[in-house]
Amino acid sequence: MSLAAYCIICCRRIGASTPPPQSTTYWRDIRNIIKFTGSLILGGSLFLTYEVLALKKSLTLDTQVVEREKMKSYIYLHTVSLDKRENYGITYQARRELHKAVRKVLATSAKILRGPFADTFSTIDVEDHECAVWLLLRKSQSGDRTARLQAVQEMSETHHWHDYQYRIIAQACDLRTLIGLARSKESDLRFFLPPPPLPSLNEDTCIEEELRQLLASLPQTELDECIQYFTSLALSESSQSLAAQKGGLWCFGGNGLPYAESFGEVPSATVEMFCLEALVKHSEIPTHCDEIEANGGLQLLQRLYQLHKDCPKIQRNIMRIIGNMALNEHLHSTIVHSGWVSILAEAMKSPRIMEASHAARTLANLDRETMREKYQDGVYVLHPQYRTSQPIKADVLFIHGLMGAAFKTWRQQDNEQLLTEKILEDDARYTTCWPKTWLARDCPALRIISVEYDTSLSDWRTRCPMERKSIAFRSDELLRKLRAAGVGDRPVIWVSHSMGGLLVKKMLLEASKKPEMSTVINNTRGIIFYSVPHHGSHLAEYSVNIRYLLFPSLEVKELSKDSPALKTLQDDFLEFAKDKNFQVLNFVETLPTYIGSMIKLHVVPVESADLGIGDLIPVDVDHLNICKPKKKDAFLYQRTLQFICETLAKDLED
Repeated sequence: MSLAAYCIICCRRIGASTPPPQSTTYWRDIRNIIKFTGSLILGGSLFLTYEVLALKKSLTLDTQVVEREKMKSYIYLHTVSLDKRENYGITYQARRELHKAVRKVLATSAKILRGPFADTFSTIDVEDHECAVWLLLRKSQSGDRTARLQAVQEMSETHHWHDYQYRIIAQACDLRTLIGLARSKESDLRFFLPPPPLPSLNEDTCIEEELRQLLASLPQTELDECIQYFTSLALSESSQSLAAQKGGLWCFGGNGLPYAESFGEVPSATVEMFCLEALVKHSEIPTHCDEIEANGGLQLLQRLYQLHKDCPKIQRNIMRIIGNMALNEHLHSTIVHSGWVSILAEAMKSPRIMEASHAARTLANLDRETMREKYQDGVYVLHPQYRTSQPIKADVLFIHGLMGAAFKTWRQQDNEQLLTEKILEDDARYTTCWPKTWLARDCPALRIISVEYDTSLSDWRTRCPMERKSIAFRSDELLRKLRAAGVGDRPVIWVSHSMGGLLVKKMLLEASKKPEMSTVINNTRGIIFYSVPHHGSHLAEYSVNIRYLLFPSLEVKELSKDSPALKTLQDDFLEFAKDKNFQVLNFVETLPTYIGSMIKLHVVPVESADLGIGDLIPVDVDHLNICKPKKKDAFLYQRTLQFICETLAKDLED
């Protein structure tokens, strides 16, 4: 106002003054113009300086407040005053328009100079060391997939941030970024917020009762016989009635032997195991997964997981359930928001291979940014378990045999000295899974998968009395799961032990009959058989001879030398393998195997392990150790590695 008044007075003086002499008028006009222009520039500069300082003050946080709040897990949001009186007035409107103009200038200059800030972050006043956090956060939400993946990788490789910076990412990142960080090997666990508080249990209930209520809420009709069996056991009225239904030691053909030590009340952990086994079966049905989620199953399983940190078997079954639920993409957001990602990220870094592999399967099913494959129950990726820039050029599949497992079958040969010394998993002297440690290091371009399925030598120990699965049934089931995991899209080598080799033969024969499975056949490069009873096993003959005591399972009966199914399988596959020119390597044991402390048996003799094609190599070990090298430079492993490298030589070079 003062500036405008001064200008008016100057103009009036110029207009009202008498005409001076011509010689002095010219210089006086120049002086007046200089005074007017200088006053206008000075006043305008002062006004703009004031407004810029006011704008800066309005956009700058109190540094003391920031220092106090840095360690708190808050996200600061821009708020608008609810006082309507502040939205009126010429001064307010003028300042508002000026602020808009300044923002437009800043935005335009940023575009010209290719500035990295988007509109979302253009009004944030941060220090230089804070910019990286917000830039990576914005980049991780880019529409460009390559930019998102690069942002996640850069986040995972950052280890110099403060706690509050990791928490900013943890709270502000989206689902894709969080899962990507969990699947990045170098990620700091501070990227993951702890799970939200679990709902409190009712005073008159316990975990066991909550599990039963969850099972009771699931559909009970049109179920597989084994699902019905496990569900009925878990829904028993009490632990005592559960023991009665199990029948203890005297339950012929039932499930008595594994729990023969319990004749009275069954421990709560055992009841919980039955509940979890039933839930594992239910979680294989997509509609049942929806029911589990709707009835609070994710929170209940999380509580049980935390309570049984000292019981790996319970934790593995819980992981199996979550992994099965993760196969349904519409449940991903619910699984993430329930806090499971932080638990899985921590489990991924466990030195225990089984725990890490179960977590890796679940996270792979959640990761739709980089994964097309889906890993169903029993299919585990041993390498690579994290996201990797290493191109995967071929697959190696490991199929165990009778009474085997996806991990323990492929461990290093047991050494009493090493076991008593409790060697750590990362120690070079011992490994609990040589495909994951040795083979992955020697051939990083391979995807290594191990398969697990339930088997039993005798109906005494069958997990489900109604379960009578033949080799044909199991091969069809495994083939379907492996195809869902992308097996057949790359060159494949099959590695099998004992009955697992028969499953491989049956799977390949069945795949050759189905057009949708043709890629599995076309990409199969070779097969390794560790003591596979192509012509029958002495174990089957022994079991059948005392069948009235042992009640041999259907799998064992099919291994008999006089089994028509076994002979047909051998004849058909031999002709098929010769036609396809598969590369084959056979190993066979030469030492008898101790079954218990009384029985010594040569399980697979040399003549039975001879497929008819490929090299046949006798090894001075028993049936259990034929697939367990003593050390990395042992002949058994080195010959296996040589076969894989030679068979895949062309594929690995491309």
